[in-house]
Formats: sequence, structure tokens, C-alpha cells
Amino acid sequence: MSTEPATSAAVEGGVSIDALRALLQASTGREVALVETHISWVLLDGEHAWKLKKPLTLGFLDFARLDTRRACCEEELRLNRRLAPEIYLEVVGVRGERDAPRLDGDGPAIEYAVKMRQFTDGALFSERLAHGRLDADTVERFGVRLAAFHRDAQRGDASRCDAAQAGAAHLPASRRRGQPRWGSAERVRADTALALDGIVAAAPASSAQVAALRARFEAQADALRPVFDERQRQGWIREGHGDLHLANVVVLDSQVTAFDCIEFDPGLRWIDVQSDAGFLAMDLLAHDRADLAHRFLDAWLGELGDYEGLAVLRYYLAYRAVVRELVASIRGAQRTDAPSDSPYARLASRLLESREPRLLITSGVSGSGKSFVASELLARTGAIRIRSDLERKRLHGLGARARSHSGLDQGLYTADASQRTYARLLALAAISLDAGWPTIVDATFLRARDRARFRALAQQRGVPFAVLECVADEAVLRERVERRLAHGADPSEADPGVLERQLAQREAFDEVERATAIVVDTTRGGLDVDAIAAAWRGAPAAGRAAPLPAR
Repeated sequence: MSTEPATSAAVEGGVSIDALRALLQASTGREVALVETHISWVLLDGEHAWKLKKPLTLGFLDFARLDTRRACCEEELRLNRRLAPEIYLEVVGVRGERDAPRLDGDGPAIEYAVKMRQFTDGALFSERLAHGRLDADTVERFGVRLAAFHRDAQRGDASRCDAAQAGAAHLPASRRRGQPRWGSAERVRADTALALDGIVAAAPASSAQVAALRARFEAQADALRPVFDERQRQGWIREGHGDLHLANVVVLDSQVTAFDCIEFDPGLRWIDVQSDAGFLAMDLLAHDRADLAHRFLDAWLGELGDYEGLAVLRYYLAYRAVVRELVASIRGAQRTDAPSDSPYARLASRLLESREPRLLITSGVSGSGKSFVASELLARTGAIRIRSDLERKRLHGLGARARSHSGLDQGLYTADASQRTYARLLALAAISLDAGWPTIVDATFLRARDRARFRALAQQRGVPFAVLECVADEAVLRERVERRLAHGADPSEADPGVLERQLAQREAFDEVERATAIVVDTTRGGLDVDAIAAAWRGAPAAGRAAPLPAR
């Protein structure tokens, strides 16, 4: 948590925050910092953080009653323990009197606090980014953790959503009844309109800019209506985090996790997983770190497998930018930029307007560096990557790092399994292209027939097409495969026997394929990834539409 100073102004309620601060200072012998938000106080004593709900009533919540504040503290503990059990410890009753509180002994509670472990300064993603210490490995690790969280999160079926909404006693009655169902096209549109209306109310000078944004949002919402509703039917509305911006993700020792999820309004956390993950990706984009944004998305998508959600990801990225613009507008007195100069407003406009579908497939034997080059390339180009190693395992119900122990022509590597894998890659590539994303399909593509099917897909869509052919000296290939197999952390299960089979059976490019190839020798490293990205951007459209060849 940040330790930035906050104004201490006690209001009527169960306990004086100044008195509680003095108690903690006396008991710990340390200075206690106060952080204040519009609905909470947080006291930081150097070892623990104590978070209290303010006893107030706003248009979107009602914390006037002590029992309501207690219930919300308990809900905050439950929700945040899903991702950060090492941070969230317990709900503590504050006893005694308003101006003479105590944290032990008998007597009725006059207030409740969520007791948390305080982490060190510099642990937040926002802080690390500001100091140039947020790297790709860290965001990828969080992407994998978040995907596991989303995979296991409760699904928002109609009865569960209705019960959660009706049971949120701290919400005004108008927000507990008569709301569109979470995740529906109607609810997505309503949430977007509410955020846009809030920007205008907080910053009237932005009305013209917001009107233009609103028109683009409404056009996309109309086009995506059946997709939003299908996402809801398929169970992709889940009890997520709801507020995954850079200041709510933290590095704790060897763990990377999120904290401070939304507890006060279930409708803001029972959302599409693409909206949940999209919040962090958007915040990285807004801070000019598109490379980290796409590394995060690549890890999250690869682990979760929700490539069908790419159809709505761009909309949710833009919506999340509007949410952050709303927060900035509410804090208008602290802003020095005009609304039109806000990075969030500019990003929302750019996201709603941008579409750059093009297709690149990799080709090369195991150990040739395909996946490494692809990961570097997606960070430069904002591409979506679809990996055969992951999809092959997913088709067989295995996780990314699970071992199938399949031998040559057995298990995951029979001819039928390979055919199914490439069919799945083709279907996902079509989804990604139709959603307007640059798309990389990361597979060996040793057979001309498989390469031809993807070239035909690009032809059908009328998008640029290229093949990234990775090569390396055979001795280097063998050393890489053996080292990777010994390390055991890579999704690939290729061993020296597989490599020898690939070297013997790879099919050479014909003249047509050679014209689309970007050849990269990875033997000695030192790759010019920017040059590779420029070559892909300069690739011509794949030509006239053609039917996909028979399998």
C-alpha cells in the first residue's frame, strides 16, 4: 500500500480514526501513516495495515449501519483471500469508546477493521513501473496466476447472481433490484454509459469528447450484442477481482498477486474474465508499456485458453480506459491536464478505432527458437499468439506444464492428435483475425499442407500473411532440446528422438512459400526483432480468396 499522506478529518461514526491512530502509535512505538479514500481509512503501522469503512451514505453504497460495515469487512476478507491469503489476516472488532478505542478485551464492538499484512514500499506494479523495475517475467507470472484464479472462480449463473445482488444490503435499493443481469449485453452497455455519464458530470468540459466516444461504444455494443450474451451463456461471467489496475498488483517475496478487489458492489466484480484481465493490460498500455501489456495477455490467454473472448477484449480494454478516466475526472482538482490530454481518454479512442489483422505462422524444428522469437515479436507488435504446445495439451485435458510422457506417434503425438491440434489452431486464428488482432500461430509447421491451410485463411480474410522460418545449426538444436527437457519448465515435450524425426521429415518451402518467408538464423542470438517486426508489417495481403485445402 502507498504511504502517501492523507488528510485526517474525523467524521461521525463508531470510532475516531485519529484516536485509533494514536492507539496504534502508542502500542507499536512507531509512526502510523493514514491513507484515505472516498470510502475507507487505512492505518499503516509498519507491520500491519488496518482498513476501516467510513460510516457514510453515497449514491452507490450505504455504510451507515455498523452491522453493514462488519458484513462488508467480512466480505472483503473472503474475496481477497482467494488471491492474497498471505496479506488478508482477519476482521478485528474495535471496542471501548469512540475517542478511547482498544483492540482487545471485552465489550461490544463499536467498529470493525480488516487486518492485513503491510508490504514494503516499492512492491506495487505501479511503483515498479515508475522506477523501471517491472519486467516481462513478473507480468507473465501474474498472468499465469490470474488465469488459474479465473479458471477456478465461481460462475455467474442467473440464480447465483440474483442472490448476490439481492443480498448486498449495503447497496442502495435501486442497485439491488431491477438491474440488467451481470455480463449481459444490456448490462455491459449500461455500465459503459454510467461511466461516460460520470465523466461528463465530473468534467463538463469533456462533453464533446465523451459524445464521440459514446457513439463509437454504442456502435460496437450493437455489433457485439450476440457475443456478449453468448459469453454469459457459456459461463465466462465469473466472480473476479474487478479493479485490477497497476496499484492493486503486488510482488510479495516470490509471489505476484493482486489485492483490494471490489467488495462493495458484486456487479462490479461478477464480470467477463476478459474485462477483468483487460483492466491491467489497459493500464500498462496507458503507461506506454504495450510490450508488458501484451506479454501479460499472452501468458494469461495461453494459460486460460479463452481465445474466443478476443472478440470482446478490445471493447473491454476501451471500457476500462473510460473507468480510469472517470476516476481521474472525479479527482479533477488534482489534475493538470485537460480531459482531451488524458492518456486514458486518448487510449479509449485509439482502441475503439484500431484494427490491424494480419497473420504470421512460425516454421522450424524443435529448438530452433520459434517460441522465443514469437514472444519477442508479440511484445513489439501487439499480437495475439496461439501456441501448438498449449493447445495440443488443452485438447487432451492437460495443463501447460503437465507431462503426457507420450512417445513418438503415441498419445498427444499421433497423426490424429496433430491433425486435431492444427484444426484448433486454424479455428482460433480465424477468431483472432476476425476480432482485428495481429495474430501469430506458434507451431512447427513442417508440412506444406498445414502451411497452405493458414495461407488460405489469410487469403479468405484478405489480410497480410508471412511465415517466420527459424533455423539453427543442428548441434545447437540438439543442445537446446536436451537443456529444455532437463529444465522441465517449457510446455514443449520434444526430446532428441522427436528432433531427429522432425529433421528427417520437414518439407521444404516451394517458390510461393519462399516469397512469404522471413528467415531468421537463431544460432548465435543477437536477433534484430524490430527488423523482423518491420518485415511482417510490410508483408503484402495474401491475395485472392481461396478455399481451404482438404485435410
